[in-house]
Amino acid sequence: MSSTASGKSGTWRNWAGNVTSRPVREVSPASVEELSAAVRKAAEDGLRVKAVGTGHSFTSAAATDGVLIRPQLLTGIRNIDREAGTVTVEAGTPLKRLNVALAREGLSLTNMGDIMEQTVSGATSTGTHGTGRDSASIAAQIKGLELMTADGTVLSCSEKENPEVFAAARIGIGALGIVTAITFSVEPIFLLTAREEPMTFDKVTADFDELFTENEHFEFYWFPHTGNCNTKRNNRSAGPEKPVSAVSGWIEDEFLSNGVFQVANLVGRAVPATIPTIAKVSSRALSARTYTDIPYKVFTSPRRVRFVEMEYAVPREALVETLRELKTMVDRSPLRVSFPVEVRTAPADDITLSTASGRESAYIAVHMFRGTPYQAYFTAAERIFTAHEGRPHWGKVHTRDAEYFSKVYPRFGEFTALRDRLDPDRRFANDYLRRVLGS
Repeated sequence: MSSTASGKSGTWRNWAGNVTSRPVREVSPASVEELSAAVRKAAEDGLRVKAVGTGHSFTSAAATDGVLIRPQLLTGIRNIDREAGTVTVEAGTPLKRLNVALAREGLSLTNMGDIMEQTVSGATSTGTHGTGRDSASIAAQIKGLELMTADGTVLSCSEKENPEVFAAARIGIGALGIVTAITFSVEPIFLLTAREEPMTFDKVTADFDELFTENEHFEFYWFPHTGNCNTKRNNRSAGPEKPVSAVSGWIEDEFLSNGVFQVANLVGRAVPATIPTIAKVSSRALSARTYTDIPYKVFTSPRRVRFVEMEYAVPREALVETLRELKTMVDRSPLRVSFPVEVRTAPADDITLSTASGRESAYIAVHMFRGTPYQAYFTAAERIFTAHEGRPHWGKVHTRDAEYFSKVYPRFGEFTALRDRLDPDRRFANDYLRRVLGS
């Protein structure tokens, strides 16, 4: 799941293939000094600058017609401070590599998303999150970061040093500068017991508050055109470790969740009328299972079937009503949706433009198989989400603009004022940022 770049054409494409751009040049700096030189040279040439990770965003947040920065040489762990409980890592480091390296050291992030292909800076800058009653997004686990601003200098940011920048840059959408290093809070590695089981839509929605309250990490998937869901509960465990067997893992996670699911979506894309039947079969294909393992092996899973996604955060208390409205809309429409709808939660945090900023949140993610028309479905879903003051994920498809965000983010003006100070000439601007933040 990496981005695709063609050296011959100079065209950059994101993972889903729905965003392309043609930068004037690409630069892969091997040091912060080389990155600074690239930013200064771009200014001399009158070019915009954007850094890109693995291209896993579905928006054009990283697209540029100027200078594209690839950080694949800015990787690795700088320092582990066991006394402080932190790890400092170069911004281009893939989450997968960080998770494996931390596990070798007997350490782990507290919470993480459901994939780990992204770079640490790409994941945090767009607000990537998992699900958690008490533990928040990856960005909320940041204790410090280094930010290269438009003049090529680096700011060190934390709660004590440049705190106003720190409050915003943890989820900066690439608008404030280029993150060069991140210090995460970590803890001694622990075990999680995952319990996955089917449940009806009516039961999940009726019991949601109880399921949320009783579990450290609760999420579920609803299969459109059915009344069926698959639930997952992750809770800390004293052990013993009991991972999914190699055979069972291959059958459930590769053969069914990726191989068979890919074929089913290809059939559905070719013959949309078959999708409701396929959905009923798919929703019953995965059986209940329980396993215990280290965090990243429980939180994350392989995603090989490519798709396009929209995700909104709504106030947690509005989740059930919002989800029921979404189901009613799908049931009454001619839409044919082959991908399940994913539901997760996050506690309130204090990051300026976090989708969970200042409020407990629930996330509803809608997907469509790559190559399938998605506009009608996403437009109808977005209408429901925005009626509940939803905040779209910065890296996933949406149509909202600065006027809308100024209403749903109380600190929106604080962010844009900081942007004016750090990047007055809009060296890091692109069309997406002009839409969501204003000129």
